[in-house]
Amino acid sequence: MKIDILTLFPEICRAPLSESMMKRAQENQIVDLHIYNLRDWTTDKHRIVDDAPFGGGQGMVMKSEPIFAAVESLRAEKSFVVLMTPQGKRFAQSLAAKFAKKEHLIVICGHYEGIDHRVIEHLVDAEISIGDYVLTNGAIAAVVLVDAVVRLLPGVLGHEQSAADDSFSAGLLEAPQYTRPAEFRGWKVPDVLLSGNHAEIAAWRKEEALRRTRENRPDLLGRGD
Repeated sequence: MKIDILTLFPEICRAPLSESMMKRAQENQIVDLHIYNLRDWTTDKHRIVDDAPFGGGQGMVMKSEPIFAAVESLRAEKSFVVLMTPQGKRFAQSLAAKFAKKEHLIVICGHYEGIDHRVIEHLVDAEISIGDYVLTNGAIAAVVLVDAVVRLLPGVLGHEQSAADDSFSAGLLEAPQYTRPAEFRGWKVPDVLLSGNHAEIAAWRKEEALRRTRENRPDLLGRGD
């Protein structure tokens, strides 16, 4: 899989995507990741990427010219262009799985007060938000999206079942996990996890996943409260 990130702040993306599983995925050639500075596609000596909004208003708006130039220079027949923006569809595990099947993602990182809407109308395939809040810039959000997508690619995780067992993959939050010691400060690991009975362990995990989801994310069960 190939992923190209277009941002005004490459270093924000570069550091977290150069560690741990993301680093190994690149070293093992599972993902071909490139991070570009949008200013490289400007044509003026000051490398301007923003301007005041038509109609007035506070802040600045990202210009369309460098974004179109960047995407058009990178885009291939099967490229899929994603814009990180608070106005986008909320990101979820199901979308991560969908994007993981793409051959080439081009991720545009929004900034300032927004982006010239002609980019959205004529260039972008999907507008994505990672949550109902506003970040300083879209580079932070792009890291979240890329991490969630790449870890679903075959060969990235140490155990192929890991991604399938993650929270949200099965529609529920993941069940609690424990490790050694079996007793810590008087708190004991549930006996069922020490029993060696795989059927009972599976049943316990399913029940605990349902309980945890009901307590922390009832909206996932369709209750919305």
